[in-house]
This record gives sequence, structure tokens and C-alpha cells, in this order.
Amino acid sequence: MTYSMTAFARKEQSFDFGTLSIEIKSVNQRYLEPTFRLPETLRPVEMKLRERLKQKVKRGKLEVNVRFYAQSGADSLGVDEARLTAVQRALEKVQAQVTNTAPVNPLELLQYPGVLIDEALDIDAVNAALLNQFNDALTDFLAGRTREGEVLANAIAERLDDITTIVAAIREEAPEWVQTFRDNLREKALNLGAEINPDRLEQEVVMLAQKADVAEELDRLDGHVKECRSILKQKGAVGRKLDFLMQEFNREANTLGSKATKESITRNAVQLKVLIEQMREQVQNIE
Repeated sequence: MTYSMTAFARKEQSFDFGTLSIEIKSVNQRYLEPTFRLPETLRPVEMKLRERLKQKVKRGKLEVNVRFYAQSGADSLGVDEARLTAVQRALEKVQAQVTNTAPVNPLELLQYPGVLIDEALDIDAVNAALLNQFNDALTDFLAGRTREGEVLANAIAERLDDITTIVAAIREEAPEWVQTFRDNLREKALNLGAEINPDRLEQEVVMLAQKADVAEELDRLDGHVKECRSILKQKGAVGRKLDFLMQEFNREANTLGSKATKESITRNAVQLKVLIEQMREQVQNIE
């Protein structure tokens, strides 16, 4: 099963205590790089969210945005004294180092994240709801990755079919190469007015045929196609394996092109490189 690194999911739900909104989006990235944005009130639950995410996702640059809109009345607001004390101590250190600082407005202290709290808010209930809602959003997110991954896998499979067809076509033309070498050498010798030694001619043909032999490259290309199909069926993160395999594909196509002495073979080698580059672009989005 192939998974894409590009996906998006959003969940919003209203509760007695307010409304929770969760968004998860991701793009391709070599490693797993999650970023969480949530209110300070819910910050203690961030580690659990990270752990659940890492259990399901292995690669990608992810953004998780959590928004919370409380429904409690303004008369239930209170102050987190521990948080306020910590902020005041930090200000005292700054004032000790910086001279002529302006006095701090108490309202500014209240605006610092986590200082002003809702005393009527059941934070445990909010955290529990957040975890459940995050699981739902993560499920939708993974489903999106799966659907997109299937599209990528199908696109790669189509190009693998094309590569197999091109390799087979080159194999059919390969036996003609030796005869082409022989004819070219005989023609050059005749143009020079030289007497043709059949044994010498055959030796030259064999040497040139060995230099232009692409059987090994064709065998490797067939092997890479089989390996690629096998990897696409594996579970988990396979993007790095496929990325390495694309490099091997490209290496064989380059060698094949450098050995080509026939126009049709050259065209096929170029087409191979086009297909390989198209696959490489798809692979960049696979987990």
C-alpha cells in the first residue's frame, strides 16, 4: 500500500463547553516534521497528540492547527496565579538588565497566554474531547493519504508498463546491430579500396558489438521494473526505496543512450529517461 505525503483533513464540533476545530495538512518532506499550533489552555495535551501522530505517519511536513472557542460567560474568568508569578519574575529580570523601562500595564499581563483562565471550564473534558476529535481528523487525514497514494501508484505502474514495452522493443532490434556493424565496415573498406579480410572483419565486428552490447542494461531495467512493482505493494513508508530505485533506473537509461548507434534506439533511450523522470516526480510525494 502506497501513501501520499500530501493530504488535508478538518474536523469541527460543538460541545457544552464550546467548539473545537482541528486541521491537519501536510506536504512532502524527507523526514517527519510536525508543527502544532493550539491554545495555551490545551498545550498540556500536545505530547499525546504528537505520539498518536508519530504512530501513524512516518514522513512529511505536517501542520496541526487546533482552535478552541469557549462558551462560558465573562464572569467566570480568573487568573492563573502561578503563571502570572512566572511572567512577573521574567519581567523583573528584564528590568534589571534594561534601564528606563516603561511600567507594565496589568491588562498587558492578562493578555499573556495562560494567565487569564476560565474557572468554569472543565479542562479534563476539553482534553478528552480534543483527543477523540484528533483521532477522527487523523483517520480522515490518513484516508486522504491513501487515496492520493493509490493515484500515485497507478501513475507509476502505467509508466512501468511503458518501460517494459520499450525494453522489449530494443531487445528485438539488438540482433540487427551486429549486421549493421558488418555492413558499415565492409562499406568503409570498399570506399577506401582496401581488400577485405573476412577474419579481420569479423574480429572488428565482434569488438564493436561487445562495446555496444546493451543486454546487461536491458536486464537491469527489467529487474528494476519488477522491484518497483514489488515495493509499491509493500506496507509502510516506501518513498525512500523508490527514490533510490529511480536513480538506478536513470543510470541504466543513460548508459543505454551512450551505447546506442541506431536512431530508433536513441529515441527509445530518450523516451525511457522521460518516463523515469515522470516517475521520479511522483515518487517525491510518496511517504
